[in-house]
Amino acid sequence: MYRWLLCFRYLQTRYIALASIISVTLGVATLIVVNSVMAGFSAEMHDRLHGLASDILIECHTSGGMPDPDAHLREIKKVCGDKIAGASVSVHVPSMLGIDFNGQQIARHVNLVGLDPETYDSVSQFGQFLLHPENQTAVSFDLREEGFAPDREGFPASGWRYRRARSAYENALQIERDRIESLKAQQTQAAANAAIAQSGSTAGAPEGSNPTVASHSAEPSLGPVFSPELLEGSGGEAPREFDPGQEQYPGIILGISTCTSKTRDTDDVVRDHYYCRPGDDVRMMFPNASENTKVVNQKFTVVDLYESGMSEYDSTFAFCRLDQLQNFRGMIDPQTGTRSVTTIQLKLIEGASLNEVRDDLRRRFPADMYAYSIQTWRDMQGPLLAAVRLETMILNILLFLIIAVAGFGILATFFMIVVEKTRDIGTLKALGASGKGVMSIFLSYGLLLGFVGSGAGLVGGLIFVSKINEVAALIEKITGQEVFDPTVYYFNTIPTIVDPFTLVWVMAGAITIAALASVLPALRAARMHPVRALRFE
Repeated sequence: MYRWLLCFRYLQTRYIALASIISVTLGVATLIVVNSVMAGFSAEMHDRLHGLASDILIECHTSGGMPDPDAHLREIKKVCGDKIAGASVSVHVPSMLGIDFNGQQIARHVNLVGLDPETYDSVSQFGQFLLHPENQTAVSFDLREEGFAPDREGFPASGWRYRRARSAYENALQIERDRIESLKAQQTQAAANAAIAQSGSTAGAPEGSNPTVASHSAEPSLGPVFSPELLEGSGGEAPREFDPGQEQYPGIILGISTCTSKTRDTDDVVRDHYYCRPGDDVRMMFPNASENTKVVNQKFTVVDLYESGMSEYDSTFAFCRLDQLQNFRGMIDPQTGTRSVTTIQLKLIEGASLNEVRDDLRRRFPADMYAYSIQTWRDMQGPLLAAVRLETMILNILLFLIIAVAGFGILATFFMIVVEKTRDIGTLKALGASGKGVMSIFLSYGLLLGFVGSGAGLVGGLIFVSKINEVAALIEKITGQEVFDPTVYYFNTIPTIVDPFTLVWVMAGAITIAALASVLPALRAARMHPVRALRFE
């Protein structure tokens, strides 16, 4: 009993012990905060990466793609059995996106993906990243009337309503331009006629001559030039002019970063600037699938925007219908009508081993026979995931050094206490206290410091994590600098996840360091001779 009484007395009277407790507290709290933020970022990144990519991806590297995907899917199901929960095929092709913005052409390199809306959501979370609420539940490549991004402040008017208004405005503008051009032409013609009349009168034109008629008959108007190619595929009917106010081109969904930019205005408010929006037309240029590669130049109508929060995807991907992209690229066998694809995506059942299924498929489609790349989503994002793990490990090592420094402080403090309390230790031994009993006093003292410091750090760290966004806002208000720049990060708030296992090992590590720091002073106190200790000056 005397051991714990002495421990609490030393803890209450030794202010230098308070510095050791504060060091342990700060170390534990910092570790908890950093691990919670890193776990939040890592989990958010994992969810988004996995939501964008299926469990297993089979890619064909040939220009013509993978023929007869249905036969491939049947063979894959034979290999994988009941481990497959969903499958979808798609076409990936590098493309050049052209956006007409205020009379200027913006060019972006993108990866155009032709997908099947009915099956693509079964292997990924594609729909939940679209801006229109109806497209989030049922993806459609037909332009919606309106209602895009209802929760996003400042999103411009989009959809059919915007498209019709823009078309009517452009038509009215063109009519006005034609009227002005017609007036200019009439004025020019009148001036020319007046000049000819003046020239004819001064030169003595013969009676009965009409210079105006002569000037008109000099070059007869031929009207619009007709070409037989205009009737190709029209059944002999005259070509009909495309009306953007009533019709749309094939639908396309753009990654939001391909057609927007984040900037700060004069009030230091971050705003999105849109180069195009749902309802606008864009141009895509991509290679066809024939041996003699040619560039396909095709117009599309933007029907929605795609925002996953991962810049790698939002700035490089565009999506259209699979059958339309196959038609544009010529990925249909003219004899059999079989369509080709470039990618097969698989979703596995819960608990299935990704690596095991991947290895089975690699044995069925060996690389020396098939130009296929078979990877899991973790394989594809391996460098990024490894970098996050390495960063977390290094941060934990560096922050544990803070607790280690606190441990050396405890060690120095205990040595000072042993020297200062030498006569007290001698008195305890003279009264019958054993060496183990004296040693246990200082070991208990170290454990007590570890418990108090780690407990305070646990409470402080959890409070800080729960209020981290409020703290970040306060720091921004005081310093005038943004802690969490929305133009760089795609999260609206700092994500955090508190892992109970992390809390346990952080506290256990702090208590262990504090206890180990008290071992040497405790051994020194236990080995003291009572007579020499009592004679200590």
